[in-house]
Amino acid sequence: MPADKIDIDVSRVRRMVATQFPHWADLPIGRVEPGGWDNYTFHLGDNMMVRMPSAERYAAQVDKEHQWLPRLAPLLPLPIPVPLAMGQPADGYPWNWSIYQWLDGESANVATIADLSHFASDLAQFLAALQQIDPSDGPPPGPHNFYRGGPLATYDMETRDAIGALNGRIDTNGATDVWEAALQATWQTPPVWLHGDVSAGNLLVRAGKLCAVIDFGSSSVGDPACDLTIAWTFFSGASREAFRAAVPGDSAAWARARGWALWKGLITLAGHVDSNSFEARTSRHVIEEVLADHIRNF
Repeated sequence: MPADKIDIDVSRVRRMVATQFPHWADLPIGRVEPGGWDNYTFHLGDNMMVRMPSAERYAAQVDKEHQWLPRLAPLLPLPIPVPLAMGQPADGYPWNWSIYQWLDGESANVATIADLSHFASDLAQFLAALQQIDPSDGPPPGPHNFYRGGPLATYDMETRDAIGALNGRIDTNGATDVWEAALQATWQTPPVWLHGDVSAGNLLVRAGKLCAVIDFGSSSVGDPACDLTIAWTFFSGASREAFRAAVPGDSAAWARARGWALWKGLITLAGHVDSNSFEARTSRHVIEEVLADHIRNF
Protein backbone atom coordinates (compact mmCIF):
# COMPACT_ATOMS: atom_id res chain seq x y z
CA MET A 1 0.00 0.00 0.00
CA PRO A 2 1.38 3.47 -0.90
CA ALA A 3 2.64 5.41 2.10
CA ASP A 4 0.02 8.15 1.79
CA LYS A 5 -2.92 5.74 1.86
CA ILE A 6 -4.68 4.77 5.06
CA ASP A 7 -6.40 1.45 5.62
CA ILE A 8 -9.99 1.40 6.84
CA ASP A 9 -11.60 -1.68 8.34
CA VAL A 10 -15.24 -2.59 8.75
CA SER A 11 -15.25 -1.94 12.49
CA ARG A 12 -14.22 1.68 12.00
CA VAL A 13 -16.85 2.20 9.31
CA ARG A 14 -19.47 0.67 11.58
CA ARG A 15 -18.57 3.04 14.42
CA MET A 16 -18.64 6.09 12.16
CA VAL A 17 -22.00 5.20 10.64
CA ALA A 18 -23.51 4.44 14.06
CA THR A 19 -22.28 7.74 15.52
CA GLN A 20 -23.17 10.03 12.64
CA PHE A 21 -26.18 8.22 11.16
CA PRO A 22 -27.77 6.31 14.05
CA HIS A 23 -30.87 5.48 11.98
CA TRP A 24 -28.60 3.19 9.92
CA ALA A 25 -26.61 1.82 12.86
CA ASP A 26 -28.20 -1.65 12.77
CA LEU A 27 -27.59 -2.28 9.08
CA PRO A 28 -24.93 -4.87 8.18
CA ILE A 29 -21.67 -3.55 6.72
CA GLY A 30 -19.23 -5.45 4.53
CA ARG A 31 -16.25 -4.52 2.40
CA VAL A 32 -16.75 -4.52 -1.38
CA GLU A 33 -13.99 -6.32 -3.28
CA PRO A 34 -12.54 -4.98 -5.43
CA GLY A 35 -13.42 -1.65 -3.88
CA GLY A 36 -11.52 0.73 -6.13
CA TRP A 37 -8.21 2.57 -5.86
CA ASP A 38 -9.29 6.11 -5.00
CA ASN A 39 -11.93 5.08 -2.48
CA TYR A 40 -12.70 2.17 -0.18
CA THR A 41 -16.22 0.90 -0.71
CA PHE A 42 -18.48 -0.92 1.76
CA HIS A 43 -21.98 -2.35 1.50
CA LEU A 44 -24.40 -0.72 3.92
CA GLY A 45 -27.47 -2.87 4.23
CA ASP A 46 -28.97 -4.09 0.94
CA ASN A 47 -29.41 -0.81 -0.86
CA MET A 48 -26.59 1.56 0.12
CA MET A 49 -22.83 1.84 0.09
CA VAL A 50 -20.18 3.79 1.96
CA ARG A 51 -17.31 5.34 -0.02
CA MET A 52 -14.28 6.72 1.79
CA PRO A 53 -11.28 8.38 0.11
CA SER A 54 -8.15 6.32 0.62
CA ALA A 55 -5.71 9.27 0.55
CA GLU A 56 -5.71 13.05 0.79
CA ARG A 57 -5.33 13.47 -2.97
CA TYR A 58 -8.82 12.01 -3.44
CA ALA A 59 -10.56 13.86 -0.61
CA ALA A 60 -11.69 16.90 -2.63
CA GLN A 61 -13.79 14.63 -4.83
CA VAL A 62 -16.33 14.09 -2.05
CA ASP A 63 -17.62 17.67 -1.91
CA LYS A 64 -17.59 17.90 -5.71
CA GLU A 65 -19.71 14.78 -6.11
CA HIS A 66 -22.20 15.90 -3.46
CA GLN A 67 -22.59 19.24 -5.21
CA TRP A 68 -22.87 18.09 -8.79
CA LEU A 69 -24.08 14.50 -9.11
CA PRO A 70 -27.63 15.27 -7.95
CA ARG A 71 -27.77 17.93 -10.67
CA LEU A 72 -26.35 15.71 -13.41
CA ALA A 73 -28.32 12.54 -12.66
CA PRO A 74 -31.78 13.66 -13.91
CA LEU A 75 -30.29 14.79 -17.22
CA LEU A 76 -28.55 11.53 -18.14
CA PRO A 77 -29.95 8.46 -19.92
CA LEU A 78 -28.43 5.97 -17.45
CA PRO A 79 -28.24 5.90 -13.65
CA ILE A 80 -25.21 7.39 -11.92
CA PRO A 81 -24.42 7.40 -8.20
CA VAL A 82 -26.36 9.97 -6.20
CA PRO A 83 -25.14 10.73 -2.67
CA LEU A 84 -27.58 10.27 0.19
CA ALA A 85 -25.47 11.69 3.02
CA MET A 86 -22.02 13.11 3.74
CA GLY A 87 -20.06 11.88 6.71
CA GLN A 88 -17.55 13.95 8.65
CA PRO A 89 -14.00 13.19 9.83
CA ALA A 90 -14.03 11.03 12.97
CA ASP A 91 -12.40 8.10 14.73
CA GLY A 92 -8.98 8.98 13.33
CA TYR A 93 -10.28 9.22 9.77
CA PRO A 94 -9.42 12.74 8.50
CA TRP A 95 -11.73 13.46 5.52
CA ASN A 96 -15.37 13.77 4.52
CA TRP A 97 -16.93 10.60 3.18
CA SER A 98 -20.16 9.56 1.48
CA ILE A 99 -23.15 7.26 1.65
CA TYR A 100 -24.69 6.45 -1.74
CA GLN A 101 -27.58 4.44 -3.00
CA TRP A 102 -26.32 1.06 -4.24
CA LEU A 103 -26.46 0.53 -8.02
CA ASP A 104 -26.88 -3.08 -9.13
CA GLY A 105 -24.65 -4.47 -11.84
CA GLU A 106 -21.21 -5.95 -12.40
CA SER A 107 -18.14 -4.30 -13.85
CA ALA A 108 -18.03 -4.44 -17.64
CA ASN A 109 -16.44 -7.54 -19.07
CA VAL A 110 -16.46 -8.55 -22.72
CA ALA A 111 -17.64 -12.02 -21.73
CA THR A 112 -20.79 -10.72 -20.01
CA ILE A 113 -21.85 -8.15 -22.65
CA ALA A 114 -24.47 -9.40 -25.10
CA ASP A 115 -23.50 -7.14 -28.02
CA LEU A 116 -20.29 -5.17 -27.64
CA SER A 117 -21.03 -2.80 -30.53
CA HIS A 118 -24.43 -1.96 -29.06
CA PHE A 119 -22.78 -1.48 -25.67
CA ALA A 120 -20.27 0.90 -27.30
CA SER A 121 -23.08 2.91 -28.89
CA ASP A 122 -24.96 3.12 -25.58
CA LEU A 123 -21.83 4.41 -23.85
CA ALA A 124 -21.27 6.96 -26.63
CA GLN A 125 -24.84 8.20 -26.24
CA PHE A 126 -24.33 8.58 -22.49
CA LEU A 127 -21.17 10.64 -23.02
CA ALA A 128 -22.90 12.75 -25.66
CA ALA A 129 -25.72 13.47 -23.20
CA LEU A 130 -23.20 14.36 -20.50
CA GLN A 131 -21.53 16.83 -22.84
CA GLN A 132 -24.87 18.51 -23.55
CA ILE A 133 -25.45 19.47 -19.91
CA ASP A 134 -24.94 23.13 -19.11
CA PRO A 135 -21.31 23.46 -17.92
CA SER A 136 -21.82 26.83 -16.22
CA ASP A 137 -19.95 27.03 -12.90
CA GLY A 138 -18.82 23.41 -13.23
CA PRO A 139 -15.41 22.49 -11.76
CA PRO A 140 -12.49 23.11 -14.14
CA PRO A 141 -9.68 20.56 -14.38
CA GLY A 142 -7.22 20.70 -11.52
CA PRO A 143 -5.59 18.68 -8.75
CA HIS A 144 -8.99 17.35 -7.67
CA ASN A 145 -9.18 15.23 -10.85
CA PHE A 146 -5.50 15.06 -11.81
CA TYR A 147 -6.15 17.55 -14.64
CA ARG A 148 -8.40 15.24 -16.66
CA GLY A 149 -9.98 17.50 -19.25
CA GLY A 150 -7.04 19.91 -19.10
CA PRO A 151 -4.04 20.24 -21.42
CA LEU A 152 -2.02 17.12 -22.19
CA ALA A 153 1.11 19.21 -21.74
CA THR A 154 0.62 18.72 -17.99
CA TYR A 155 2.01 15.22 -18.49
CA ASP A 156 4.62 16.00 -21.14
CA MET A 157 7.69 15.38 -19.00
CA GLU A 158 6.22 12.24 -17.43
CA THR A 159 5.36 10.85 -20.85
CA ARG A 160 8.74 11.56 -22.39
CA ASP A 161 10.49 10.07 -19.36
CA ALA A 162 8.44 6.89 -19.76
CA ILE A 163 9.25 6.71 -23.48
CA GLY A 164 12.94 7.01 -22.63
CA ALA A 165 12.68 4.35 -19.92
CA LEU A 166 11.06 1.95 -22.41
CA ASN A 167 13.67 2.39 -25.14
CA GLY A 168 14.27 -0.99 -26.74
CA ARG A 169 10.99 -2.40 -25.35
CA ILE A 170 8.46 -0.46 -27.47
CA ASP A 171 8.45 1.55 -30.69
CA THR A 172 9.74 4.74 -29.09
CA ASN A 173 9.76 6.68 -32.36
CA GLY A 174 6.14 5.80 -32.97
CA ALA A 175 5.18 6.69 -29.41
CA THR A 176 6.91 10.05 -29.73
CA ASP A 177 5.06 10.74 -32.99
CA VAL A 178 1.69 9.99 -31.36
CA TRP A 179 2.49 12.14 -28.35
CA GLU A 180 3.67 15.14 -30.37
CA ALA A 181 0.63 14.90 -32.65
CA ALA A 182 -1.59 14.92 -29.56
CA LEU A 183 0.14 18.00 -28.15
CA GLN A 184 -0.27 19.83 -31.46
CA ALA A 185 -4.01 19.01 -31.69
CA THR A 186 -4.88 21.76 -29.25
CA TRP A 187 -8.35 21.96 -27.72
CA GLN A 188 -10.16 25.01 -29.07
CA THR A 189 -13.86 24.39 -28.34
CA PRO A 190 -15.96 25.46 -25.34
CA PRO A 191 -15.67 23.31 -22.20
CA VAL A 192 -18.18 20.53 -21.57
CA TRP A 193 -18.87 18.04 -18.81
CA LEU A 194 -16.65 14.96 -18.84
CA HIS A 195 -16.45 11.84 -16.70
CA GLY A 196 -12.66 11.68 -16.57
CA ASP A 197 -12.23 7.94 -15.97
CA VAL A 198 -14.27 6.00 -18.52
CA SER A 199 -12.98 2.49 -17.88
CA ALA A 200 -14.48 -0.97 -17.68
CA GLY A 201 -14.47 -0.88 -13.88
CA ASN A 202 -16.70 2.20 -13.90
CA LEU A 203 -19.28 0.79 -16.30
CA LEU A 204 -21.92 -1.54 -14.85
CA VAL A 205 -23.58 -4.33 -16.80
CA ARG A 206 -26.86 -6.09 -16.09
CA ALA A 207 -28.52 -8.63 -18.39
CA GLY A 208 -25.73 -8.09 -20.90
CA LYS A 209 -26.30 -4.34 -21.30
CA LEU A 210 -24.81 -1.13 -19.96
CA CYS A 211 -26.97 -0.23 -16.96
CA ALA A 212 -25.07 2.48 -15.05
CA VAL A 213 -21.93 4.64 -15.04
CA ILE A 214 -20.17 5.13 -11.71
CA ASP A 215 -17.23 6.93 -10.05
CA PHE A 216 -17.32 10.56 -11.10
CA GLY A 217 -14.38 11.52 -8.90
CA SER A 218 -12.33 12.57 -11.95
CA SER A 219 -15.14 14.58 -13.53
CA SER A 220 -14.76 18.20 -14.54
CA VAL A 221 -15.75 20.74 -17.16
CA GLY A 222 -13.14 20.88 -19.91
CA ASP A 223 -11.88 18.94 -22.93
CA PRO A 224 -13.73 15.59 -23.19
CA ALA A 225 -11.01 13.88 -25.25
CA CYS A 226 -9.84 11.91 -22.22
CA ASP A 227 -13.24 10.14 -22.17
CA LEU A 228 -12.47 8.57 -25.56
CA THR A 229 -9.57 6.42 -24.38
CA ILE A 230 -11.83 3.41 -23.83
CA ALA A 231 -11.77 3.05 -27.62
CA TRP A 232 -8.39 1.33 -27.16
CA THR A 233 -8.52 0.10 -23.57
CA PHE A 234 -11.74 -1.90 -23.98
CA PHE A 235 -13.14 -1.78 -27.52
CA SER A 236 -11.67 -3.16 -30.73
CA GLY A 237 -12.71 -3.79 -34.31
CA ALA A 238 -16.44 -3.26 -34.89
CA SER A 239 -17.14 -2.07 -31.34
CA ARG A 240 -14.42 0.56 -31.57
CA GLU A 241 -15.86 1.82 -34.83
CA ALA A 242 -19.37 1.88 -33.35
CA PHE A 243 -18.10 3.96 -30.46
CA ARG A 244 -16.18 6.29 -32.76
CA ALA A 245 -19.23 6.79 -34.98
CA ALA A 246 -21.59 7.62 -32.11
CA VAL A 247 -19.51 9.73 -29.74
CA PRO A 248 -18.80 13.45 -30.40
CA GLY A 249 -15.21 14.14 -31.45
CA ASP A 250 -13.35 15.53 -34.45
CA SER A 251 -9.94 14.38 -35.70
CA ALA A 252 -8.14 16.69 -33.25
CA ALA A 253 -10.11 15.26 -30.32
CA TRP A 254 -9.17 11.75 -31.37
CA ALA A 255 -5.51 12.76 -31.65
CA ARG A 256 -5.66 14.08 -28.06
CA ALA A 257 -7.50 10.93 -26.98
CA ARG A 258 -4.66 8.83 -28.38
CA GLY A 259 -2.32 11.00 -26.34
CA TRP A 260 -4.28 10.34 -23.13
CA ALA A 261 -4.37 6.60 -23.78
CA LEU A 262 -0.67 6.56 -24.66
CA TRP A 263 0.30 8.49 -21.51
CA LYS A 264 -1.52 6.04 -19.24
CA GLY A 265 -0.23 3.02 -21.11
CA LEU A 266 3.35 4.26 -21.01
CA ILE A 267 3.50 5.12 -17.33
CA THR A 268 1.78 1.85 -16.42
CA LEU A 269 4.11 -0.22 -18.58
CA ALA A 270 7.20 1.61 -17.31
CA GLY A 271 6.09 0.95 -13.74
CA HIS A 272 5.28 -2.74 -14.23
CA VAL A 273 7.46 -3.94 -17.11
CA ASP A 274 9.64 -6.04 -14.81
CA SER A 275 7.26 -6.62 -11.89
CA ASN A 276 3.72 -7.36 -13.08
CA SER A 277 3.38 -9.34 -16.28
CA PHE A 278 -0.41 -8.88 -16.54
CA GLU A 279 -0.29 -5.09 -16.19
CA ALA A 280 2.69 -4.93 -18.55
CA ARG A 281 0.99 -7.08 -21.19
CA THR A 282 -2.25 -5.08 -20.98
CA SER A 283 -0.46 -1.74 -21.23
CA ARG A 284 1.71 -2.91 -24.11
CA HIS A 285 -1.40 -3.97 -26.02
CA VAL A 286 -3.00 -0.53 -25.52
CA ILE A 287 0.17 1.21 -26.69
CA GLU A 288 0.35 -0.95 -29.82
CA GLU A 289 -3.32 -0.33 -30.62
CA VAL A 290 -2.89 3.43 -30.21
CA LEU A 291 0.19 3.51 -32.42
CA ALA A 292 -1.57 1.48 -35.12
CA ASP A 293 -4.64 3.75 -34.93
CA HIS A 294 -2.43 6.81 -35.31
CA ILE A 295 -0.89 5.41 -38.49
CA ARG A 296 -4.34 4.64 -39.95
CA ASN A 297 -5.86 8.01 -39.11
CA PHE A 298 -3.09 10.62 -39.08
